[in-house]
Amino acid sequence: MSVPAVVVAAAGSAPMSEKRAATWLIGIVAILLAVSFTGNVGIVFALLIALMLTGIPVSIALGLTVLAFMFLLTRVPVEAVALKLFTGIERFEIMAIPFFILAGSFLTHGGVAKRMIAFATSIIGHFHGGLALAGIVACAMFALVCGSSVATVVAIGSIMLPAMVRQGYPMRFGAAVIVTAGSLGILMLPSIPKVIYAISTNTSIGALFVAGLIPGILLTVMLCSVTWYLAKKRGYPRMPKANWAQRWNTFRESLWGLMLVVIIIGGIYSGMFTATEAAAMSAVYAFWISVFVYKDLSLKEVPKVLLTAANLSAMLLYIITNAVLFSFLMSHENIPQAMADWILAKELGQVAFLACVNVVLLLAGNVMDPSSIILIFAPILHPAAMRLGIDSVHFGILIDANMEVGLCHPPVGLNLYVASGISKLSITDLTMAVLPWLATMVVFLVIVTYWPGLSTWLPKTLGMM
Repeated sequence: MSVPAVVVAAAGSAPMSEKRAATWLIGIVAILLAVSFTGNVGIVFALLIALMLTGIPVSIALGLTVLAFMFLLTRVPVEAVALKLFTGIERFEIMAIPFFILAGSFLTHGGVAKRMIAFATSIIGHFHGGLALAGIVACAMFALVCGSSVATVVAIGSIMLPAMVRQGYPMRFGAAVIVTAGSLGILMLPSIPKVIYAISTNTSIGALFVAGLIPGILLTVMLCSVTWYLAKKRGYPRMPKANWAQRWNTFRESLWGLMLVVIIIGGIYSGMFTATEAAAMSAVYAFWISVFVYKDLSLKEVPKVLLTAANLSAMLLYIITNAVLFSFLMSHENIPQAMADWILAKELGQVAFLACVNVVLLLAGNVMDPSSIILIFAPILHPAAMRLGIDSVHFGILIDANMEVGLCHPPVGLNLYVASGISKLSITDLTMAVLPWLATMVVFLVIVTYWPGLSTWLPKTLGMM
C-alpha cells in the first residue's frame, strides 16, 4: 500500500464503531468528572485510564498522559521534559535489564534447560506424577538463573509437555503445571520485575534478589504438593527410580548452568560486583557455557539470539522511559505523598493496607503486564508502605507474588498465552486447568503478605539489609 493510501485508510470515511465511540465517551466523562471533583490527581489518572480504554499500549498512554498534562495544565518547560526523558534511563541499575534478558536468551537456547530437567527427573521422577513434579523443580532451577517467567515456560515447557503427553499425562494437566511453575521465573534470584521495582523505589537490587529465594522454595513445595495429590488421585504414571550414579551424572551435566547461582549470590555477597555487574557476568557466562561447554548453540545462531534479546530489551526500556516521565509528573504534582496522606488518614493499619494493595494489584493484573503495573503503582504505594513501617524489600516481594498470579490468568496472563502456543490448547481450557494451582498461589500470596520474615530473613542474615 502506498503512503497516500495509508493516510487515506488511517483517516478513513468509515464511521467510528459503537464500541470505540462508547469507549471514548466513557473516557471523556471520566476526565470531566475528575476535573470537577478530584483536582490534578484525578486528572492524571483519568487521562491515563481514558487512553488505555482506547486500546493504546500502556507505555504510549503513560507518555501521552505526561505530555498532555504538562503542556496544557502546567508551566513546565519543554526542555525539562526532554531532559528527564534522557536522564531518567541513565541509571546504572537499568543496565541489568538487557543483560539478564540476554542471559535468559542464551540459557533458553543453549541446552541448559534440558540438563536441568534430566537432573530434576532423576531426583523426583519416581513419585506420583513424577514427570510433572520434575517439571516444577526444573522450572525452579531455571528460575534461579534466568529471571523471566516467559523464558522459563518456553525453555521447560517445550521439552516437558511433549514428554508428559508421551508418558500418558493429559495435556491440560501438564500445561497447567508449567504455566504456574513458570511464574517462579520472576520470584527466584534474578528477576526483571525486581530490577524495575528497585529502580522505582531506590531499594537494594541485591537484597531483593536474595529475598525471593526462600519464598520461591516455599512456592515450589506448595505447587509440588498439589501436583502430587492430583496425580496420585487420578493415577498418573511414575518414572522408574534412578540410582545414585544416574543422579550424579545428571547433576554433573547440569552443574555448569547451576553455577550461575554461585556467581550471582557469591559475587554480590562478597562485594566483588554489583547486581548490574552480576547481570553482565551472567550474560557472558551463559554465552560461554551455551556455545563452548554444552555446544548446543553454534556461533552462527548467536546473532539471532542477540537480536531476540535486543528486541525485548528495547520494548522494556521504552516502557521504562515513559514510566520515568510519568513518575516525574507525579513527583512534580506531589501525588505519591498526597496518596500516602490520604491512605494514612483512613487509619487502615498494616493488615488492611496490605490487603487493599493485594486487591488493587490483582485487579491491575487483569489489564496490564507486570512491568507496567510496577512502574505505575510502586511509586504511589511505596511511600504509604514506608510510613506504615512496612519493609521495602518485603513490599517488593509481595508485589512480585501478585505479579506471579497475574501471569497465570486471563486476559493478559503471558504464561497462559505462551503455554497455549506450545500445547495448542485454548485459553479457556488452560484457564480452567490452572485453577487448583492458581488457588495455591493465592494462599502463598497471603503467606508472603503477612509473614515479612519469610522475605527478609535471608538478606538480613547475609548483611544485605
